[in-house]
Amino acid sequence: MQKPLLFLIVLFISATAFAQDFSYGEPDVAALDMKKYDKDTAAHAVVLREHGTSRINITNDYHVRLVFEYHSKIKFFDNKEFEREGTFVIPVYNSDGMAYEEVEDVKGVTFYKDENGVIQKAELDPQKIIMEKRDKHYTLVKFTMPALRSGCTIEVSYRFITPYFRTFHPWHFQGYIPKVYSEYEAHIPALWSFNASLRGSLKLTKNTASIESKCFTFGAGSADCSDLVYGMSDIPAFKPEDYMTAEKNYKSAVYFELEEETDLQTGAKTKYAKEWKDIDYDLKTERWFGGQLKRSGLMKDRIAPIIAGKTDQMEKAEIIYNYIRSTIKWNEDEDFGSEDGIRQALVNHTGNAGDINLALVTALNAGGIPTEAVLLSTREHGNINKLYPAIGDFNYVVARATIGDKSYLVDATEPLLPFGMLPMRCLNDQGRVFSLNKPSFWIDLSTNQRENITYALDLTLQDDGKMKGTITRFSIGYSGYLRRKEIKKFNSVNEYVESIAEKLRKTKVVKSDIINIDSLDKPVGETYEVEMNIFDNLKHDHLSFSPFLLNQLTTNPFKLAERDFPVDWGMPSDERYIINVHLPQHYVLENPPQAMAIAMPNKGGNFFTAFDGDSQNFSFSYDTRFNKSVYSPEEYPYLKELYNKIILAQKNEFVFKKK
Repeated sequence: MQKPLLFLIVLFISATAFAQDFSYGEPDVAALDMKKYDKDTAAHAVVLREHGTSRINITNDYHVRLVFEYHSKIKFFDNKEFEREGTFVIPVYNSDGMAYEEVEDVKGVTFYKDENGVIQKAELDPQKIIMEKRDKHYTLVKFTMPALRSGCTIEVSYRFITPYFRTFHPWHFQGYIPKVYSEYEAHIPALWSFNASLRGSLKLTKNTASIESKCFTFGAGSADCSDLVYGMSDIPAFKPEDYMTAEKNYKSAVYFELEEETDLQTGAKTKYAKEWKDIDYDLKTERWFGGQLKRSGLMKDRIAPIIAGKTDQMEKAEIIYNYIRSTIKWNEDEDFGSEDGIRQALVNHTGNAGDINLALVTALNAGGIPTEAVLLSTREHGNINKLYPAIGDFNYVVARATIGDKSYLVDATEPLLPFGMLPMRCLNDQGRVFSLNKPSFWIDLSTNQRENITYALDLTLQDDGKMKGTITRFSIGYSGYLRRKEIKKFNSVNEYVESIAEKLRKTKVVKSDIINIDSLDKPVGETYEVEMNIFDNLKHDHLSFSPFLLNQLTTNPFKLAERDFPVDWGMPSDERYIINVHLPQHYVLENPPQAMAIAMPNKGGNFFTAFDGDSQNFSFSYDTRFNKSVYSPEEYPYLKELYNKIILAQKNEFVFKKK
């Protein structure tokens, strides 16, 4: 959720913002005596105050810099948040050994009461600040606060300086612990205009602006500044949960996008905020993107021999898809293009997602299959800001092939994905379709693919107390892809079967058969002949048996009282479980289960069970179906309750009674 904010270099701004940092290094007796945070009594720590300031400055040698200053004060009630909130990590960009960014004036102090109730002070030792090289571009400035203990408070402040002032520093109001108050002040000279947007569900409690006269001086010239202040009170902790996309999509924060810049020397204006037609032009003229889409000649010579004599469009498309997938191996880089491009990827037989899928686009077009590129942002990368178009919001590209009256989204980076199926990382809201001869447009990335699994068990209770029979699993659609990936992790199919046997309680796999591992358009079928030593013998009058041998739910993945962001698991799913049980003559089923049916509102999903047969030969089945890819926060309570019912139902056991 992103909301535009009124701000900027406008002359009708309010009088005074009254923003100011708080004093550093003073012991706070009231904070040290706090036993809990009243607005979140379960919190292990709370940010008492947080303040940040960003301003664009100019150095003596006329270099423009963005200076960000940070100051926070945190109270710890126990030791559970020491590792996450008591340690600070600041990434610093550098290149070729030259620091492009720097961190300075790092200060930290811990206050605590000793066993006599006397306030003690421990200051951060500068020698304990570590510079850790993460990769060739980033160094991490790391430090852990001293003398951490239950009940203490810490204060931290530092200054961060970067030449990348056009990427104005965002501010994250929400973190993993609650905050009493968080405030951010942005000083922006009139030479630059930024669009600001608020992300997340929380509302600002302070949003003011004022004019600073001649705050920015360059040579004989000067410019006024906008002093923008954003504040938020009583901020709840952000609690991540399963089935969500990037956290930054939902954490409350303010972000800035550069709209326009005035040159310090010439006064010429450069417009950065663009319309989609500008983005289209830029992409079409970029060598690493549009230049690659024009390489149909390069691909035609390679494609012609492998589709010679083929007339069916789908058959040709799949042949081309398999060729690209087998010729260029993905190097795990999600970027959507490179300077080396398709030609080098074909020579090296490796490339990033852009090299592979742009090669696929051009190859399909060369083969007579109308195909376009679809730019998207992966689930971990975050949602696209549709208010202010920017190429940097995208980080991935796939192909969109049209065959007859149907379009297929295709990704050739994954060797086990069938044609027309996308990996989970790509299933994120919408993508932008780009071609060389028409304007771009949005499409939904939700596809017809589903996770579909069927379990079928046929078991007979033997006179010696063993259960013998077969366990069969069919993994269809996206579930088939996941099953193939799981199988391929092992050195052999036999090793995979051994891992399955280890997961089955007191079960020996006598024989196994797995089909369609390499037939990507067919379900993966697994059949296991098993012997289960569930009962020591048949001397007991009552034997308890759980029918939920596979994939049993024991905990609800949804635990929050309420969730402010959607449940997004990428695609709908179906799971069907059938077990047939045969008992010897001297045993009967004592507790035939009652049928159960639970449904979410608006056909969002359901769970139901069924029982058929008599007390010695019977069939029990259950179906779980989720019909949507994304569930809104309003649907969360129903989803949570459905899972509670499923877990409760799966706790039931059959009781076999001796006649």
